[in-house]
Amino acid sequence: MVGKSTVGLSRLVALRHELDALANNIANQTTVGFKAKRILFREYLSEKKATDDPFKRDPQVSLVQASAGFTDFSDGALKSTGSPLDVAIVGEAFFVVKTAAGERYTRDGAFKLDGAGRLVTSGGDPVLTTSGPITLSPQDGEAWIAADGTVLTPKGPRGQLRLVRFADPQTLRAEGGNLFGSSRQPTEIRADQVRLAAGVLETSNVQPALEMSRVMEVTRAYDFVASAVMKSKDNDELKLLSNF
Repeated sequence: MVGKSTVGLSRLVALRHELDALANNIANQTTVGFKAKRILFREYLSEKKATDDPFKRDPQVSLVQASAGFTDFSDGALKSTGSPLDVAIVGEAFFVVKTAAGERYTRDGAFKLDGAGRLVTSGGDPVLTTSGPITLSPQDGEAWIAADGTVLTPKGPRGQLRLVRFADPQTLRAEGGNLFGSSRQPTEIRADQVRLAAGVLETSNVQPALEMSRVMEVTRAYDFVASAVMKSKDNDELKLLSNF
């Protein structure tokens, strides 16, 4: 028979997952292009045990399980910076960058030139154009990115930012550094299929006030359930608390 503390523990684990996601969201509220993470909960019933006594039934117990959740890919607010290499995507698309692990995708358009003249992300990963990485020389002069994604210099265009879209963005996995990876091939899109904002950055779509409010709600629920579990008589199952 499923004990009361097991039901409580299932709820505690689910709440812990949500607290972790909320904490990560709050920590990234100022990260350019960051997308908030959400946790999904689902109910499942314990299996009934067979018995020969029709008057003694082991009822199914409702348990809570936290799934892997999903990423909220809604657009963040736009913030004007005036920086010539800053650019934001308005709509469903991603920039493509080259990393040691292969191509990755990001919404963070805070680009810059590194010491070698390469156009890179704030993390130092080369930004890909439709013809690959781009390197500028001092003779090219100051570069800027136009609203159609073209990298321009006083000597003319040097490339156009590569943009991609995914049929199901939820197949993307966050890999840190504001990058996403995917086992699925994206669709290449033209600059005229999405709107770009030059000299602008997309802010995080995290709403701090709502996140903090939810943290307080989840914390209160966690404390309440933990207290109920500790008062239960299923002492053997209470030992499981140390694992969470």
